[in-house]
Amino acid sequence: MPEKRSPIGLIAGGGQFPLLFADAARARGRRVVAIAHVNETLPELGQRADVIFWVKLGQLGRIIEHFRRQGVRETVFCGTITKTRIFRDVLPDLKGLALWNRIDARQDDAILRAVAATLEEEGIRVLASTCYLDHLFFPRGILTRKKPSREQMEDIRFGWRIAREIGRLDIGQCVVVRGRSVLAVEAIEGTDAAIRRGGELAGKGAVVVKLKKPGQDFRFDLPATGTNTIKTLAAVHGSVLAVEAGQSLLFDRRAMVAAADRAGLVVVGLAENREGVPEP
Repeated sequence: MPEKRSPIGLIAGGGQFPLLFADAARARGRRVVAIAHVNETLPELGQRADVIFWVKLGQLGRIIEHFRRQGVRETVFCGTITKTRIFRDVLPDLKGLALWNRIDARQDDAILRAVAATLEEEGIRVLASTCYLDHLFFPRGILTRKKPSREQMEDIRFGWRIAREIGRLDIGQCVVVRGRSVLAVEAIEGTDAAIRRGGELAGKGAVVVKLKKPGQDFRFDLPATGTNTIKTLAAVHGSVLAVEAGQSLLFDRRAMVAAADRAGLVVVGLAENREGVPEP
């Protein structure tokens, strides 16, 4: 459980998640010390946190130094990092470079777990990013007016198996399918790019399935969807967004569902039954 009175660190990527966390933590009486990443974090976070420090990707030593000076003993990771930046925008300090050279597989979970382990070695506990935001978990059931057809449910079940496997391999969290054929697998490019690529191949009717990885660490990198996901799917004339309920985040639910209804899309949250088959 989070401490009640001490300051809490916020290691922020992009998107609205860091803003929502800062608001929720401050509403619980926590002083928020934010670490923002240049070219990723929204500048509005400066108005939502009590104090903010800007760093470049890989400056782990600076993060630890800022937290120590502010008395931070707990932190969360919130928000997205454009993964392709690891090839061009990383500017590690000595601690970041030492950590980077120790990582064998430079995939999401391996990197984030290594960073979290280093922080905890420095006396900074890493909490689940949802510790104040349980209401953001994706609900179970059909959220839109339109329901999935029998053929679409077959695609969802097919895509579910594929998505679970790529998650096990720490490749990505999302697949795009149609007619029980895999059109795109999410990797470093992210969900929206995978949807665009798969949707173009489908022509129309693409089914997007997004799941947590097996053994997902709830401290970071939870699957997330929102209005941008719907806009991307609608732009390629897709048909279904299927998400694992209770294991991923949903931002701007009302606006997202309204956008899906306008586009004639199906949005559904599913959970596995005892046989491992996804059901609404």
